[in-house]
Amino acid sequence: MIVRTVDEVVGTENEVKTETWASRRFLLKDDGMGYSFSETIIYAGTETHIHYENHLEAVYCVGGDGEIETIADGKVYPIKDGTMYALNEHDEHYLRGGKEDMRLICVFNPPLTGREVHDEKGVYPVLA
Repeated sequence: MIVRTVDEVVGTENEVKTETWASRRFLLKDDGMGYSFSETIIYAGTETHIHYENHLEAVYCVGGDGEIETIADGKVYPIKDGTMYALNEHDEHYLRGGKEDMRLICVFNPPLTGREVHDEKGVYPVLA
């Protein structure tokens, strides 16, 4: 059984931070579950360009507010506590933090290895 607390992840190599978000990675590829599981904090008032060409992601908001805009069609979807979205078609998008930090629970397939950050095209590379 794997049991981890947020206090055990924050400040370790399993917490990755950028100017617009912090990702607390609870389950990674090496855990052997076939997916990764993380908590991501999207900072208020920020925008992140994302295009997961190599991964599928499901996201559930458990706090804060923001929005997601799909680039292909320009549709904007508000996100708040209780909203789920799934990037089932590798949807290129902008993720924006609202008036307060947004707290998201995320599942990736294939699983993340732990050090991924978005490249210049918004993509997470596939790391071995």
